[in-house]
Amino acid sequence: MNMPLREQTHLWQAPALGDVEMLHARYLQQRFAPHVHEGYVFTVIESGAQRFNHRGSEHLAPVGSMVLINPNELHTGATATEAGWRYRGFYPDSAGITGVLEELELGQGMPLFKDSVIHDSTLAGAMRCVHRLCESGASALQQQTAWREAVLMLVQRHGNGATPAAPGREPLAVARARELLDSQLADPPSLEALAAAVNLSPFHFARVFRHSTGLPPHAWLKQRRLARARDLLRQGLAALDVACMLGFADQSHLTRQFKQAYGITPGVYRQACGTALPLLCR
Repeated sequence: MNMPLREQTHLWQAPALGDVEMLHARYLQQRFAPHVHEGYVFTVIESGAQRFNHRGSEHLAPVGSMVLINPNELHTGATATEAGWRYRGFYPDSAGITGVLEELELGQGMPLFKDSVIHDSTLAGAMRCVHRLCESGASALQQQTAWREAVLMLVQRHGNGATPAAPGREPLAVARARELLDSQLADPPSLEALAAAVNLSPFHFARVFRHSTGLPPHAWLKQRRLARARDLLRQGLAALDVACMLGFADQSHLTRQFKQAYGITPGVYRQACGTALPLLCR
């Protein structure tokens, strides 16, 4: 027997992103009266469709689309289907957006978006990914990197944003950052702390690091954790102890990532190394 749909809301702030408010909601009969927000509203429609009035016109936002509302713009909101609509929303203040652009020395002031509804699957996917990272409590390093990349994509594609200069390699900064990450695998610094340690702005540092290594900082950290996990398992440590030592959420978290990378579980790897299989354990 199918359970009836019900309205659900999860509202929180993302400390790693300067306390940006976020909402994950499913509404069936909710009708938002005309109102404004002091900051921006960016939402990704995950299911159903939303109908709303904005700038004197009626708009329809179907599944997969995004709604963009500039600060202090009057708008409403209601379902456009019998099954309601589900969405992920961001509510950053103006400084939260202009600060990201200033890090890249774009200096264009507060961006304004001309379209109320946009259809951009790449951007919607990037914004949805950021939202999920924040909701699941991913590392500050990963949240901050993904947020900056998504904001730049949003402004460049839909806010007439300028194109930042290509990042240089800056090998000394990258080498120092790699040393810091390698020494703090279990409790890595945030993107902002890493950037400060090498005297670069956070967004510029993230682009420089990716340009030099081929990976964003959080992905490079993941590879180093897994490589270190192999070393510890080869020494005979139990998977649970390895997970605790390297900052994995739990043993199952280590197991999932290890199997994705190497095709076998940590337990199988440890056991194989105990029987001295050279090709597998080198």
